[in-house]
Amino acid sequence: MASSMSLIRLASAMLIVMVVGSPLAEAAITCGKVTSSLAPCIGYLQKGGAVPAPCCSGMKSLNSAAKTTPDRQGVCNCLKSLSGRVSGVNYGFAAGLPSKCGVSIGYKISPSTDCKTVK
Repeated sequence: MASSMSLIRLASAMLIVMVVGSPLAEAAITCGKVTSSLAPCIGYLQKGGAVPAPCCSGMKSLNSAAKTTPDRQGVCNCLKSLSGRVSGVNYGFAAGLPSKCGVSIGYKISPSTDCKTVK
């Protein structure tokens, strides 16, 4: 009887660790979310001009959602990947986009960004 209670307690403790620890282990923001949030920015990133309001809304939304280091690194990796796949991106515009939207992300949006250093 005592050993079965110990087994139940151990299993319960392991379940709690898995449930509480799993959000910390993986980024919850997908590249699809990053892409859809920042799709309104493509024209600006290619040609400059005025930053569209939906672009800044997407930038602010992503910044608010990226609460953990894995989230921020995941968003960084998605931005890095996207910046290399979208043709005609002006990386000067990309690097300045967060500040134009009133957001501080702590790194430059560029294919050369080392996302492992993002905290």
